[in-house]
Amino acid sequence: MKFPYLALSLPALLIASCGSARSGDSAANSAASVGTPVEAPAGAPFAITSLGAFKEPWALAVEPGSGNVFVTLKGGGMKFVQPATGRLGTVTGMPEVSYGGQGGMADVAFAPDYARSHTIYLSWVKADGGKRYGVVGRGTLKCEEHDSCAVEDLKEIWRQVPALDTFGQFALRIAFAPGGKHMFVASGDMAKGDPAQDNSNNLGTIVRLNLDGTAAAGNPFAGQGSPTDQIWTYGHRNPLGLAFDAGGQLWDLEHGPRGGDEINKLVPGDNYGWPVVSNGINYNGTPIPDHDTRPDFHAPAVFWTPVIAPGGMTFYSGKLWPEWKGQAIVAGLATQCLARVTLDAAGDSGKEVARYDMGKRMRGVAEAPDGSLYAIEDGDGGRLLHLTPKP
Repeated sequence: MKFPYLALSLPALLIASCGSARSGDSAANSAASVGTPVEAPAGAPFAITSLGAFKEPWALAVEPGSGNVFVTLKGGGMKFVQPATGRLGTVTGMPEVSYGGQGGMADVAFAPDYARSHTIYLSWVKADGGKRYGVVGRGTLKCEEHDSCAVEDLKEIWRQVPALDTFGQFALRIAFAPGGKHMFVASGDMAKGDPAQDNSNNLGTIVRLNLDGTAAAGNPFAGQGSPTDQIWTYGHRNPLGLAFDAGGQLWDLEHGPRGGDEINKLVPGDNYGWPVVSNGINYNGTPIPDHDTRPDFHAPAVFWTPVIAPGGMTFYSGKLWPEWKGQAIVAGLATQCLARVTLDAAGDSGKEVARYDMGKRMRGVAEAPDGSLYAIEDGDGGRLLHLTPKP
């Protein structure tokens, strides 16, 4: 298929430098970057620079070593930006995707041993006749000195089972466990609901895998055959955030229906209740029992009604904004915001403590090595934004 183009809006100063920002260049890891200043929300403790506008950015990740920011495009393909110079790079060797609704290119993640192996993980949606399913693939990222990279030897290592006639709620977020031995993948319910309570499939689950995509030993349902033996938790709807906190606890951030967006502390083997319970209602207005009616299901640590429509999250180190240390930074689509959320793993609870109105639907957020933040806006023309402390 033909990939949609990248719509890039960069002034001359963004492309004037010819210096490389590849691995080892300390400039790539500094808070300063070239770009176009953007007005920050009133009262926000950060300044914003735009590093360009893309066609439907979906996920972002910061390359270890270089500090380059890689951005997947929902319609297919991936680009990267060198923040210190503003140079734009193109990634070849990307997979063909099934594009439509919420389907297309999804996540990008760098392997725990990336500095040595240059292994990269990608997730995307594939077509199977009139049906679709999500996959995770693994390959090697090879980059030229300036503005081109290629994914080589990309192989599919995991898939959602079964394929369904849908373009909705694939999720497909990737997170690596501390220590780097295991990979977690968020597998959405594909907008079907009931599969999330049926462990003969892996929809509506968080799966725990070895780095080659096979089921990890010691999973809660090990010995029950594939794909059940992949499952870590189940009863999820559409988890578009998946991240470990500084203490090594895994959390997910997921869309509810009309109301009931959630952050969940993930405990192996637990059932999170979808679609049996939710703190929202169905899109047609019919009620769903609240979580407190079924204490046998694991209730969310935080929920939002009305929704924020989450796009992604990261746990913040505190390097540049010490008062944010340990908090989750959440991208909001419907609320057009970045929100800060405190979470207490011991108490399985949390609360939103601040919200910054970004004026655009926010799709994702990631932390740079120096503690500055990158965020991407949603949709055609969505910008890559760099957040640094106010001068």
